Amino acid sequence: MRIALIGYGEVGRILAEDLRERAHVLAAYDTRLAGDAGQAMREHAQLCGVTMAADHAEAVRGAELVISAVTASQAVAVAEAVAPGLTGGAFVLDLNSASPGAKVHACAVVHAALGRYVEGAVMTSVPPHRIKVPLLLGGPDAGALAPLLDELGFAARIASPALGVASATKMCRSVMIKGLEAMVIESFTAARHYGVEDAVIASLAETFPGIDWERQAAYFFQRVIEHGRRRSEEVREVAVTVEEAGLAAWSAAGTAERQAWVAGLADRGVFGERGTSTYARSADWRTEADRILAHLGHAGQAGAKR
Repeated sequence: MRIALIGYGEVGRILAEDLRERAHVLAAYDTRLAGDAGQAMREHAQLCGVTMAADHAEAVRGAELVISAVTASQAVAVAEAVAPGLTGGAFVLDLNSASPGAKVHACAVVHAALGRYVEGAVMTSVPPHRIKVPLLLGGPDAGALAPLLDELGFAARIASPALGVASATKMCRSVMIKGLEAMVIESFTAARHYGVEDAVIASLAETFPGIDWERQAAYFFQRVIEHGRRRSEEVREVAVTVEEAGLAAWSAAGTAERQAWVAGLADRGVFGERGTSTYARSADWRTEADRILAHLGHAGQAGAKR
C-alpha cells in the first residue's frame, strides 16, 4: 500500500516508524523541511525508508491513503494543497484537531477532487500508544476506511457516518484536558511563588484522591513546554467549536493564551536549550515553575518570593 504522511512532526514520525514495520511504501511532506528542523526530518525519513517529497501534491500522487497530521489551523489548507495530486478514490484521513466546521470544509475540498475524506479524532496523547492510540472516525467514508486501518494496526472505531461528531467529541474533551493543563501550570506556579504548593497539592489529593498530582503536574508542564504552540492552535479551534454551539468560549480562549505563553517562554530559552538533558525535566515540575518565576522577576513582573 502506498501511504502519504502530510506533517512529519512527532505524530508523523511515529506513524512512519510503525507503518514501516508493515513494509508499506511511504512518502511524506512537511512545510518545515526548509527550516532548522528540516535536516532532522530528512535523516529520520531516510532511516525509515520514507521518500521526502518536494511538495504536497508530489507526496500524495499515487497514494491510496493520505494521513494529514499537521497543526490544527492548517487542516483546511492541507486539504486544499493535496487535492490537486490526489488519485481518484484515495482516502484522506484528517487527524488534525480542527472544529467540526473546518472538517466539513476540508471534506468538501477533498470530495471535489474525487477523494474520500474521513475525519479522525485522536482521543489521547499519541506517544504512549503510538499507532494504537484510540481513534474515532467520522464521515460517510469512515465505514470503508475502518477495516483498512485495522489491517494497518490502528485502533480505530466509527463514531458516526455524519461529519463533525468525532471532532466535536475530541474538541469538547479538549476544553477539559487542555484547560486542566493550563490551570495546573497557573495554579502550581503561583503556589510555588507563595510557598504553599505542598498545601495546595495535599488539598487537591483529598478532593481528587484518584490523581497523583505530583506526577500529573510534571507531565502537564513537560507536554505544554514541548508542544504548547501546537496545543494553543488546537485550543483556538476548540474555541471555534464552542462558539459554533452558540457559547462564548471564555475557558478555551484563556487556555489558548496560557499554552501560547508557555510556548513563547520555551522559544526564548527559559526552560533551557531544546534537546539537552536539562530541558523541561518531566520528573520535576518545581524546576520548571522556578524557571518561570525567575524569568518573571528578571522581566520586572511578579518575581519569585522564596
